[in-house]
Amino acid sequence: MKLKYILPILIISLFTVGCSTDDNDAPIVDEVENLIKIQEIKNADHTIELYNETGKFNTGYNNITLRMKDNTNDSYLESASISWMPMMQMPSMQHSCPKSAITKITDKKTLYEGSVIYQMTNADGSGWSLIFEYTINNEYYTATDTISVIQSEKQNVASFMGSDDKRYIAALIEPKDPIIGINDLMVGLYKMENMMSFPIVQDYTIMLDPRMPGMGNHSSPNNTDLSYDSTDSMYHGDLSLTMTGYWVLNLKLMSSDDTLIKGEDVTESNEKSSLYLELEF
Repeated sequence: MKLKYILPILIISLFTVGCSTDDNDAPIVDEVENLIKIQEIKNADHTIELYNETGKFNTGYNNITLRMKDNTNDSYLESASISWMPMMQMPSMQHSCPKSAITKITDKKTLYEGSVIYQMTNADGSGWSLIFEYTINNEYYTATDTISVIQSEKQNVASFMGSDDKRYIAALIEPKDPIIGINDLMVGLYKMENMMSFPIVQDYTIMLDPRMPGMGNHSSPNNTDLSYDSTDSMYHGDLSLTMTGYWVLNLKLMSSDDTLIKGEDVTESNEKSSLYLELEF
């Protein structure tokens, strides 16, 4: 074949390959790129992958991202209706804990999220399991496995009996990364309805008095008490931290009719409220 016929064929071939490569080289997005896998929970059909920023469950508030894989072809599902039930097995009983619903993350194709507040654990992290129930194309599935929940170094959750003979759980949610200055303080508050149900408590007030026990138990200026915000069903206030170190967030819980549910004022003779949370930075 003459050269004048070969060159056009080569040019057309190169152009065709180039166009084909461009069309098939759409970037692959890793939706869990900045998260660490905690564990997987499997059944015969699907694998549920659990993620967060640390790669472990701790006592207190846990924000959890999950996705579901089809075991037959290793593809991730984009549409499912999912619920869960954390369970703590005690020697003579079992109970659950506060949890949110699981919702689809709007800007992610395969990711869902929810939160769980573990109020306790065993010394070795054992005792807890997670039960999932879900439907895909109107077909029902379930999956369950044990999980490990590590005791947090500081008291970021408090389970207590109130003056109304009801059990409550208060959990520190924000700040995750405290700063010197005014921090947005967010606390979740729940009431134990029974061993399996912990509804959110609305319209109470959480009075705040932060102190530094290692520095003469001094407080800080410009704090505000926490009030209920219906937009996210959490309690918000201002936390003033004047220096780094260990802080005790002394709290008093007041009902909607100003009845004291739990906690005391900090005085010279009473250095800490019986209701408190801790942080250190």
